[in-house]
Amino acid sequence: MDSIFLQSQSHNSGMKEPGFVPGLAPPKIPDGEIVDFDDIHRKRMEKDLIELQSLIESHFEKRKKEEEELISLTDRIEKRRSERAEQMKIRAESERKRQNKQAEEKARKEEEEAKKKANDDARKKMILSNLTFTGYKTQGETKKPTEREKKKKILNDRRKELNVEHMKEDQLREKAKELWDWIRQLEAEKYELQSKQTKQKYELQCLSTDIHESHRLFRGKSKN
Repeated sequence: MDSIFLQSQSHNSGMKEPGFVPGLAPPKIPDGEIVDFDDIHRKRMEKDLIELQSLIESHFEKRKKEEEELISLTDRIEKRRSERAEQMKIRAESERKRQNKQAEEKARKEEEEAKKKANDDARKKMILSNLTFTGYKTQGETKKPTEREKKKKILNDRRKELNVEHMKEDQLREKAKELWDWIRQLEAEKYELQSKQTKQKYELQCLSTDIHESHRLFRGKSKN
């Protein structure tokens, strides 16, 4: 029995096990015991298999965790994108309302200013018309007889006599049109004269204001 064991040990010592790695110390075999290399190999394979399964499970667990984190990150990005889009929509709507309100306010102010200007112009025209009428009346009363005669002569020269007794219907219509054009011309000349007077009065007012302001500034500098 001992010789068989020694021969088997001597024979096995010259063989290399599959997967043997040089540099590793071989396992110690107790003296006097028969070694079942198949069992050792099987156990080693089982151990390697268990370790491999553990590595695989760890890999898949890590992969699953990474996928979950990726999904969570994607969801957060999508949520943030939706929130951002909603915020931009709200801001755009708010800006649109602000611009509309601003445009309405501007239109309202322009309309009010236009109405105010029209009322002021009408009031000024009324005042100027009264002043002009008063001025004409005063001038007419204070003018010398020679001036009155000159004015009367001019009016007489411009006055047109109406001789319609011998006129036919179409001639009467033509004459009426001629008179109407003449009246319009007189009104235009009157309006032009009033406009000139208004402009001159405005220029005089501006000049008076400038003079008053210049005097005020000059007095202020003199006091200093």
